Amino acid sequence: MQAFAKLLDRLVLTPSRNGKLKLLADYFRDTPDPDRGYGLATIAGTLDLASVKPAMLRELTLERMDEVLFRYSYDYIGDLAETIALVWDQDRKGLEPGAEQPHLGSVVTLMNALGRTEVRSAVRDLLDRLDPSARFAFLKLVTGGLRIGVSARLAKQALADFGAKDISEIETLWHGLKPPYEPLFAWLEDRGEKPVLATPAIFHSVMLANPVGDGDLDQLDPADFAAEWKWDGIRVQLSRLGETRRLYSRSGDDISAAFPDVLAAITFEGVVDGELLVGGTARSNSPTRTFSDLQQRLNRKTVTSRMLDEYPAFVRAYDLLFDGELDIRKEGFTTRRDRLAGIVEQAPRDRFDLSPLVPFASWDQLDSLRSDPPDPVIEGVMIKRLDSSYQAGRMKGPWFKWKRDPFNVDAVLMYAQRGHGKRSSYYSDFTFGVWMEGPEGEVLVPVGKAYFGFTDAELEILDRFVRNNTVDRFGPVRAVRAEPGFGFVLEIAFEGLNRSTRHKSGVAMRFPRISRLRQDKLPREADRLETLIALAEARQSSETGAL
Repeated sequence: MQAFAKLLDRLVLTPSRNGKLKLLADYFRDTPDPDRGYGLATIAGTLDLASVKPAMLRELTLERMDEVLFRYSYDYIGDLAETIALVWDQDRKGLEPGAEQPHLGSVVTLMNALGRTEVRSAVRDLLDRLDPSARFAFLKLVTGGLRIGVSARLAKQALADFGAKDISEIETLWHGLKPPYEPLFAWLEDRGEKPVLATPAIFHSVMLANPVGDGDLDQLDPADFAAEWKWDGIRVQLSRLGETRRLYSRSGDDISAAFPDVLAAITFEGVVDGELLVGGTARSNSPTRTFSDLQQRLNRKTVTSRMLDEYPAFVRAYDLLFDGELDIRKEGFTTRRDRLAGIVEQAPRDRFDLSPLVPFASWDQLDSLRSDPPDPVIEGVMIKRLDSSYQAGRMKGPWFKWKRDPFNVDAVLMYAQRGHGKRSSYYSDFTFGVWMEGPEGEVLVPVGKAYFGFTDAELEILDRFVRNNTVDRFGPVRAVRAEPGFGFVLEIAFEGLNRSTRHKSGVAMRFPRISRLRQDKLPREADRLETLIALAEARQSSETGAL
C-alpha cells in the first residue's frame, strides 16, 4: 500500500500533465505485479472491489475518539477518508514493531474474499496496520471518490510511455483485459506476446471532438468538412460478431441489459458509433423524444415490457469502426459513412437510422443553423473533416463540436459542501435556487448544483462567504444565509432542464456551471422559476415528461 499511497500523494500535488505522466510511468516500472495492476485499475476506475459504507467507518473511528472532536476534525479537513486517516488512534497491541505493511494486491484480495460479518474487524485491523498515508489510500480504495486529477486516458498514455507503445494499441486492447493486467504489463516490458482480441465485439475507445473556440475555424475551408446535428442523447457503441451482441456507453460501460430491444434488432456484424435516443427514427417518421424520456431507461439492470413500449429506444448511427471483422478506422470519414449508410439501410427501420448531414457553404451559415436547429432535441452541430480517420481520444483538428449558446440566469447560493482532493479545505460544491411563489410568499427552491466555472480567486470569495454566513448544518452540508435583501447571487449557465422529483422546484438544470459572481446584485433581483421554464420551453418539445 505504501507505494500506491506515495503515488496518490504526489499526483495530488503535481499540477502538470507531463509531471503526472512521469509519476505514473515510474510507478508502473518500479512496482511489481499484481500491485501495479490494481493501482492502475483504481486510477482508471476499473477495479471491482467490495465497498465499505462511510457510516461503518465513522462508527469504527468513534470507538476510539470523542464524537465532538471527530466532528470538529471532519469539519476542518472536509474529507472523510483524510480525516479518519489522520485521527485514527492505532491499537498496537499484538503488532510487531517494524512489521511490514500489507501490499495493495493482498488488500484487494482480502477485501473481495470477506463475508459480510467479517468486513468490520478486517477494516479495523487494516487501519491499525497502515500508516496515515497508506490508510488514506486504503480508505479511498474502499469508499470510491478518488479525485487526483488523473483520467483513464492519462493513465493509458502513461502505459504507452512506459512501454514505448502507441496509445492507440493500448486503447484497442483495454476493454478486452481485466485487472491486474499482468499480460498487458508483460507485453509492455517485452516479456510476453501482445494480448490478442478474442472478438471485435468488445468496446473500442471512441473518437472525441473539441469544442469550437475563438478563431478555430478561421483558417479552415468549409469545403473540407461535413456537418451533422449533435443530438441530446448518450453516445454509444454497438458491437456484434456472430451471436455476441453488446451495447456500450462512451466510457466503455456495458449497458446491454437496459436495452434488449436495441440488441435484438442488430442484424449486421461490426462496430457502429452512434447516439442512443428514445422515440421514433427518422425512417419511421416518428418524433425523437427528450433526454428526460431517455433517462427512464438509463441505469437499469432490467426493464419491463411496459417500459419497452412506453420508451422505445433506437440508435442514430454516426460512424462505422468495423465492417464485419474488417477494421476500417484508418479509412476517411466519407468512406466509412458510405459503408455505414448501406448497413443502416438494411437494418430495422424502427431501431436504426443514419445521422443526417447538414448542408452548409460557410461557417457563418453553419453558425446560424446551430443557433436555431430544426428539432428541440438537437444540441448543436458536429463538424468532421471529410478525410479524417477514426482515432481514439480527442485530437485537435479532425472533429469539432459547436453547441448552442447556453441559457443564463441569476440564482441565489443556498447550500455548500467541501470539495475533494486539492479542494478539500474549501467549500466548492454549491447548490443554488431561484424564487417561487409559496403558500406564505416568495421562497427559494433549489434548481441545480455546480462545482466549476470559477477561478481560484473567486473560490476564495465564495468559501469566505459560506464560512461567515452559515445558518445551519446538515452533516457535511452548510446552509447559508439567503434572504431577499442579503445573500450571494451567482450567474449560472446551463444547457436545459429536466423534470425532477428530488427538487422542490420540480426541475433540475442540465450541465450547470457558475459563469459569474454577481456581487452587484441582491438576491431579490435573482430570477424566478417560471423564467427558467419559459427559457427552456422555447427549445424543448411538448412530449410527455418534457418541459
